[in-house]
Amino acid sequence: MGNLIGMAAQQIVAMGGGGTPDAVLAEVFALAGRERPRVLYVGTTSADDPRNALLMYEHARGKADVTPLKFFPWPPAGLRKLTLAQDVIFVGGGSTANMLAIWRVHGFDRILREAWEQGIVLCGSSAGMICWFEASVTDSFGPQLAAMNDGLGFLPGSACPHYDDEELRRPFYRDAVDGGFPAGYAADSGVGLHFVGTELVEVISPREGATGYRVERGVEIPLPARSVS
Repeated sequence: MGNLIGMAAQQIVAMGGGGTPDAVLAEVFALAGRERPRVLYVGTTSADDPRNALLMYEHARGKADVTPLKFFPWPPAGLRKLTLAQDVIFVGGGSTANMLAIWRVHGFDRILREAWEQGIVLCGSSAGMICWFEASVTDSFGPQLAAMNDGLGFLPGSACPHYDDEELRRPFYRDAVDGGFPAGYAADSGVGLHFVGTELVEVISPREGATGYRVERGVEIPLPARSVS
């Protein structure tokens, strides 16, 4: 997959949450086009919980060089320079709304767009899936799901993670789209949706039966997926 994409391509791999399978993460690393990609791990959604950064170190051991980005108590000096020196930017799961607010206060949303336009691979799981879209289904505002129209907007339409591992996600998303919420994409746990520019070019699945979906008013279309293990 990585050999088919030019280094300057604008790429996003949006993952459905429920953990990040090593096989899918390996596909992301391959997109960087270098043997040991430089990976910026962004854990803002979980208030920079160091345990999540440690998990990324474990996933990347021997495969990539990981640098954690912390916004608490404040972001590092040279935030833009640090970000644009990476090959991959991985965003973890947690509170999407809180994360976006913090990013915007510090101008990180603008830096991410610059990174994307320069060909740095953007990716993430759960909140790190949906933040790239215009709209999404989130539990950022409480235990009940909510439809949020406040994403970064790099990708058009909406997104919903956890499609097969949280039972309320699928009916909520379908009802929201039927009611006028922007159409978009859903992903089962661990599944990666690979976009080049704003076009979905591939669905990457870590297990049999898991895939992505195009969800429009009155219809849900399962998408063909390439299995990895």
